[in-house]
Amino acid sequence: MNNISPKIQQQISMLQQVQQQLQTIVQQKMSFEMSAKEAKKANEELETLSSDAEVFVSIGAVMMQKDRDSVKAELEEKIETLELRIKSLQKQEAALQGKFEQLQQQIQAALGGGAGASPQSN
Repeated sequence: MNNISPKIQQQISMLQQVQQQLQTIVQQKMSFEMSAKEAKKANEELETLSSDAEVFVSIGAVMMQKDRDSVKAELEEKIETLELRIKSLQKQEAALQGKFEQLQQQIQAALGGGAGASPQSN
C-alpha cells in the first residue's frame, strides 16, 4: 500500500467503514424482520382462539396469564414498531449502499480502472 496515495488510502479506509456499517445495518434489519415474523405468527394464532381463552405470556423467567385482547393489542403495537424500524433500516441501507458504490467507483477511477479496487469483496 506504500505506492498508493494518501487520498486513495483514506478512501479505501472509508469504503471499509461503510462496508462494516452496511453489514451491521443488514444484520439489525434481519433481526427485526425475524422478530416481526414471529410476532405476526403469534398474532395469527391468537386470532384462532376465542376471546375468553387463557393466554400466557412469558415475562422474563415468569409466565403470566393475560386476556387475549390485551396480548393481541400488545403484539399489534410491537409489529407496528418493528415495521417502522425495518423501514428506517432499509432507508439507511440504501443510503449506505449508494455511498459504498460511489466510493468504490472513485477508488477504481483513481487506480486506473479497477486494479485491486475492492480490497474486501464480502
